[in-house]
Amino acid sequence: MLYENESFQLNPEKMPKHVAIIMDGNGRWAKKRGLPRTVGHKQGCVTVEQTVEDAARLGIRYLTVYGFSTENWKRSAEEVGALMQLFRFYLKRLLKIAKKNNVRVKMIGDRTRFDRDIIEGINRLEDETAANTGMTFVIAVNYGGRDEITRAVRHMMMDCQDGKLVPENVTEQTVASYLDTAGIPDPDLLIRTSGEIRLSNYLLWQLAYSEIYITDCLWPDFNRDELIKAIEQFNQRDRRFGGVKA
Repeated sequence: MLYENESFQLNPEKMPKHVAIIMDGNGRWAKKRGLPRTVGHKQGCVTVEQTVEDAARLGIRYLTVYGFSTENWKRSAEEVGALMQLFRFYLKRLLKIAKKNNVRVKMIGDRTRFDRDIIEGINRLEDETAANTGMTFVIAVNYGGRDEITRAVRHMMMDCQDGKLVPENVTEQTVASYLDTAGIPDPDLLIRTSGEIRLSNYLLWQLAYSEIYITDCLWPDFNRDELIKAIEQFNQRDRRFGGVKA
């Protein structure tokens, strides 16, 4: 079966199983329109909602988005406060969207820094969608790739001290099992909006062999057509994972 519209055809057999997105450009989108940055973030959340539905309908099994980084705390207190209020609102919105689309939601990152009500909202969202069998939607909040690896190493060292882990037996699979994304396959495709060409401390371990697609489109303007363009580019890539095809 092919997914069809006027301009594209996607073969389900070539769909990326896991798509990760760096959602960049909310502030620039707002600035271009003479609006406060917070308006850009609100519109960005609307785009997240639509992208979750689009990805699920296209047959993507895992979608991971970079919601709030460990570095984002450096922004002004006013902007961080506005983002936290927006997060509170969209935790409730996402619960409705997840139930409607049979989506399971998982949060990665260090949630301990958030206020108690936000932590409870995250836990509720995960618990109430845990039995859903459709796409898994992963949101990275208070997340940084280096922080994730540091926390994983710390946990591994504690297990070594307790005799639960033997250093000589540690493999790449062992390390992966201590990461926030344990049990989730590595992304096949990374999409970054707004034209920036950097990883921004995002999924540093997991993106080792991911295909990367950069678009100048600002995140609030991202839509189904943009997602399909990225997937079409992915389908044209020759993935060798460090080897050479015969």
